[in-house]
Amino acid sequence: MYPFFRLFKELYLHRKAEPLPLTGIHVSRHVCWPWDLDMWMELNNGRTLTLLDLGRLPLAQRVGLIAVLRRERWALTMAGVSVRYRRRVKMFDTFEIRSRCVGWDDKFLYIEQGMWRHGDCANHALYRAAVTDRNGIVPTARMMAAMGREVAPPPLPDWVQAWIAAEAERPWPPMAD
Repeated sequence: MYPFFRLFKELYLHRKAEPLPLTGIHVSRHVCWPWDLDMWMELNNGRTLTLLDLGRLPLAQRVGLIAVLRRERWALTMAGVSVRYRRRVKMFDTFEIRSRCVGWDDKFLYIEQGMWRHGDCANHALYRAAVTDRNGIVPTARMMAAMGREVAPPPLPDWVQAWIAAEAERPWPPMAD
C-alpha cells in the first residue's frame, strides 16, 4: 500500500518550511519500517522508489510547484528514472532523503535524490519528471511562467546529459523485435 500517512506527515511537517529556490535541496528524515522490507530483510528496491516520493513532493511544495499544479489543474508525472543501489538499508535504520532539481529542458524537469544512512549514500536516483494537463506535457517555460519564475534553465551536468542521450537511444516500444 502507498504510504499516504507518511506522505501527509511530510507535507504537513514542511508546510511552513522556508521556500526553496528551484535548485534548492530539500532534506527529510525517515525510518525503514518492517513493512518496507523485502525477503532479505532490507529495504525493498521498489519501496525505495516509493519512499523517494516522500522527498520529491515536499520539494515540489517548497519551490511553489504544488500550489501551481492545484491552481492550473495540472499533474506531475515521472517519465523515467535511473537508480544506483550501493548500501543496504535495514529494518529500523534511520536515513535522510536529499532531493533537488538539477535543471530542466523544454519538456522535463531533472530531479536527483539520494538516500543517506550513517553518513553514506545508500542509493541515488535521477528522475525525469513532467508536468501534464489533459492535452499532455506542459512545456517547462509555461510551467515556469505560471510559477512566476521565468528563468533560464541552469546547464545540466554532463552525467545528466549523458543519461538523456542514452535514454534517447532506447527503443520504444521495448522488445518489439
